[in-house]
Amino acid sequence: MTLEITGTTQWQAWQDRVLPPVERVRDGLWSIPVPIPDNPLRYVLVYALESGDGVALVDAGWPAETSWQALCDGLAQMGTAVEHVKAVLVTHNHADHLGLAGRVREASGAYVALHALDAAPLGAREVWRTDLLHHLTRHGMPAPEAAGTVDALNVDLLFGAPEPDVLLQDEERVRLPDLDLTVLWTPGHSPGHSCFHEPRRRLLFSGDHVLPRITPAVGVYARTVGDPLADFLASLDRLERYEVEEVLPAHEYRFRRLDQRLVQMARHHTERLAETYAAVRAAPGATAWELAAELEWSRPWGRFGIQQRRFALGETLAHLTLLRARREITASDSEPTRWHVALA
Repeated sequence: MTLEITGTTQWQAWQDRVLPPVERVRDGLWSIPVPIPDNPLRYVLVYALESGDGVALVDAGWPAETSWQALCDGLAQMGTAVEHVKAVLVTHNHADHLGLAGRVREASGAYVALHALDAAPLGAREVWRTDLLHHLTRHGMPAPEAAGTVDALNVDLLFGAPEPDVLLQDEERVRLPDLDLTVLWTPGHSPGHSCFHEPRRRLLFSGDHVLPRITPAVGVYARTVGDPLADFLASLDRLERYEVEEVLPAHEYRFRRLDQRLVQMARHHTERLAETYAAVRAAPGATAWELAAELEWSRPWGRFGIQQRRFALGETLAHLTLLRARREITASDSEPTRWHVALA
């Protein structure tokens, strides 16, 4: 059974590669597309919910002037202004979601809320850069490319992210005038990624956790703790217990049939795990970097940009980590780390 697309205008705009319009989704609920400059995702969908004499936002948008103007224009179309924002509920700490939250706070006095696990400080910049460089080379990225990858990162964007005023916890109820949202911790795409469930109207603000067309990046990076893919799959299972009539994702378009989409996403990772296992079996002793180059992606490996390769390495490591946890493969203790099929 296919998904039922409810954001038909958004879907058409996606096909036409244009920005969708600001939409009134339900009484007191609006969708405001905020551009992400020079990014294939094109925009983030910020949701504005009327709350008493003000507004609560789910996510804020990318920290750029064009993004800020789009957010302000969207609020004006719904008959309000950024000065009336009371709260910014952020699904996770990536720049297209958290980036503008600080500027909204400065303009309105709103509080910014984020899950505690996504609010952890990055520490000293040079230590962070050293950790990242070691992570990349440890998993097989050639040293010159690893250095170029680190140098190409927008470190100011990472270290300039606004700090939250409120640390969200799983199952917490966010009470605002005329609103009652429940925080659902759904780690994987980020350690503290959270969805927001509105039980009265059976709505799920799904952030990047559940999207209608693509699966979010789930990767192992320099400071990743635990098994993010296992966490992600468990988070998909968890959502099955909630009554959801419509999913409001942060990208692309709104849809119904959450249950169907959860099955599709879990199947994708089952297939990817099998493909990754086969790659290890075909090339025993390969590094994650070498394995990533052999896996099938949305475009040929040779056409990947420098940061796309970093994310591909992270995703490959996430699948390798879960396979190792299942005792299907093993990793060497030497550097670079090399992978083998586990002996029976």
